[in-house]
Amino acid sequence: MNIHEYQAKEILNAYGIPVPRGRVALTSDQVERACKEMGGRCVIKAQIYAGGRGKAGGVKLVHVPEQAQEFGKELFGKRLVTPQTGPEGLKVRRILVEEAVDIAREFYLSITLDRETSRYCLIASAEGGVDIEEVARKSPEKIHLFAIDPYTGLRPYQARKIALALGLTGSVCEDCVELILNLYRCCLEKDCQLVEINPLVVTKAGWLLAMDAKFTFDDNAVFRHREYPDMVDYSQLDPLEINAGKYDLAYIKLKGNIGCMVNGAGLAMATLDVLKEFGGEPANFLDVGGGATREKVAEAFKIILEDCDAKGVFVNIFGGIMRCDIIAQGIIEAAGEVKCILPIVVRMDGSKVEEGKKLLLDSGLNVQCADNLGDGAARIVKMLG
Repeated sequence: MNIHEYQAKEILNAYGIPVPRGRVALTSDQVERACKEMGGRCVIKAQIYAGGRGKAGGVKLVHVPEQAQEFGKELFGKRLVTPQTGPEGLKVRRILVEEAVDIAREFYLSITLDRETSRYCLIASAEGGVDIEEVARKSPEKIHLFAIDPYTGLRPYQARKIALALGLTGSVCEDCVELILNLYRCCLEKDCQLVEINPLVVTKAGWLLAMDAKFTFDDNAVFRHREYPDMVDYSQLDPLEINAGKYDLAYIKLKGNIGCMVNGAGLAMATLDVLKEFGGEPANFLDVGGGATREKVAEAFKIILEDCDAKGVFVNIFGGIMRCDIIAQGIIEAAGEVKCILPIVVRMDGSKVEEGKKLLLDSGLNVQCADNLGDGAARIVKMLG
């Protein structure tokens, strides 16, 4: 789960991490008023669920309120295209207006989950800013990594080691130590997969400030935080993903033309790989889970069919907890409801597999039953080729 920059900064501020003064605006008039509150000279920042906004024209320094209002008019409703959004971009519906800050130095600081070690990892660099990805690619030795022991947590001397590695000294170094410790506490208490400050700056007046922030929460921990669902900006999400969430389906929209329905995340990943190996392009990742009901299968199938990019459907099911005849009934129910005419290839195995295949073949749908995963992938790719 992602949130906007202004929301992330509200959380940082609550944990004692200094951020610039700012106001979120929903109209260009609000942008102008907020700019006046900041003294006229401020930074206008588009709020979307993606990085790279500056290079995409979504961030601008203005000097007078009228200029802020004009830039606000230009931004609202605009689709920003960044490397993280894909070619379709994301529409701007919120703008953050912040006081302008005179920056002396920029840094990068984040805490994220390292899946190889199953630990939080602190990442820091003395070269933060919009080109941090280039720094990591061309000069990896400038990136400092520290794996945090989950039993002892992050200790002050370890945070100080990171601050010194960034070249900080004196009171600014001690402020950075406190900031890093607060960031770790925030990461734990908010159940974050990622907390990123880029850039963390030292101002010309000698203050540390988090100039930009990104949070990603662990979806599995949302139940512990009742406020999180209200923080989601649904305009930034794919409508099909929103609908899938209502039925507890793991759905991610992709760029291809083969709609996929699979039970089990591992099997789903393998299915996408095999489709690619046979020259196909998946339109989605959809895991209905191991114990889905007929109704849940039907809703999953309808979500696939609502995707206008999907020109065919590949169903790959292993009937362990789930019975194959229940899967077949769900597919038939959904396809009949939306009058599906797309080609469908079903590979299923396990409990009640013959009964499931018979139901599908007798349904009148444009469906073929495959013997194995490779056979099924080859069939659907050939049918759409």
